[in-house]
Amino acid sequence: MQNKELGSNMPVSEINRSALELSIRQQSSKFYSSLSARHAHLFADVQLEISAKQLAQMKAVIAAVERVVALPLWSSEPSCEKSKGVFFGYDFHLNDSGANLIEINTNAGGAFLNALLLNSQQGEEFSAAVVVDFEYSIVEMFRNEWRLERGDVPLTTIAIIDEQPDEQYLYPEFVLAQALFERNGMRAFIADPSELSVQADGLYLAQHKIDLVYNRLTDFSLESHPSLLNAYRSNQVLVTPSPQAYTRYADKRNLVRLSDADLLATLGADEESIRVLQKGVPQTRLISEADAELWWNERKQWFFKPVSGYGAKGAYRGDKLTKRVFAEILSGDYVAQRLAAPGECSMAETSEPVTLKYDVRCYVYDGQVQLFAARLYQGQTTNFRTSGGGFALLRVKV
Repeated sequence: MQNKELGSNMPVSEINRSALELSIRQQSSKFYSSLSARHAHLFADVQLEISAKQLAQMKAVIAAVERVVALPLWSSEPSCEKSKGVFFGYDFHLNDSGANLIEINTNAGGAFLNALLLNSQQGEEFSAAVVVDFEYSIVEMFRNEWRLERGDVPLTTIAIIDEQPDEQYLYPEFVLAQALFERNGMRAFIADPSELSVQADGLYLAQHKIDLVYNRLTDFSLESHPSLLNAYRSNQVLVTPSPQAYTRYADKRNLVRLSDADLLATLGADEESIRVLQKGVPQTRLISEADAELWWNERKQWFFKPVSGYGAKGAYRGDKLTKRVFAEILSGDYVAQRLAAPGECSMAETSEPVTLKYDVRCYVYDGQVQLFAARLYQGQTTNFRTSGGGFALLRVKV
């Protein structure tokens, strides 16, 4: 699950490693046990194996995306932000054709939970020492975001923001993030954006002035949250990942451009990037009502996704479409992505083996893979409702 390069340039020299390793092991073991009891399908019952070649292709696709997004012509508005955006999620389907990039998320969940899963394992391969390095790299990522925008001013207060956070299925991850920040000398709060207010000198949660917002909202533009949006626009608070990061990376219309070789060449992409993206990004097209008959006839070859959707909401396999849903797609704002089958694995849940699908999520910061994990499921998309499914450890077969 973990890139061996992770943390290699971030030595934990200023802390007592032995004490911290023991503390993390004890705390996470207790938390993992209680979490598993309450979230029966959050963690899978198996570990999966991918090849070094598959991992190399995923990294190559990620690097090519980064090169293309950095092109001056990629965005109509030049980026005014120096921060990179924490925990991007590059989601892949692995099959006989290789690694296929299904989508990019800029508020990808699961990294803290997968670190917890990693730390719950016994033995040398999955040791607390490895998790210490990962924890340190997470803290450094947030501090780097802050340094890029604010220089040497200390980062002291972080707000983890989502709508009704304690009602979210991944709320335990917010608790893990809060504990991590506080272990490393920062005040951290979990809050709904409605609890925030803008004052003359900044963004506040009650009496606490917020330096940085760890953004887990699915309103990517922040339009529904005026206090947070105003503070972000007036540079009174650092928001990561930001609306601008979403526009540049995660808007699903970007998949249309990333899979269009001619357009990429027009934007100034190099030949190697175009080659990698042609192989690694399934063809994606905008849906037009004018082509309704064509789309209906070819629907079984495509997967339909709302442009601003998240968590597979409103997404449909073409072979499952009804006329009613197809009409909604035509009148909505959708893209169609050519089907790329997910990986599959068998589990002996009962006397009869059960086949589960899986995708691979690469957690990425500034173009570098920090962590990768599988998500096992049945049905159209990941759902964390499948018996035996959920996040799973990944090993790279050498």
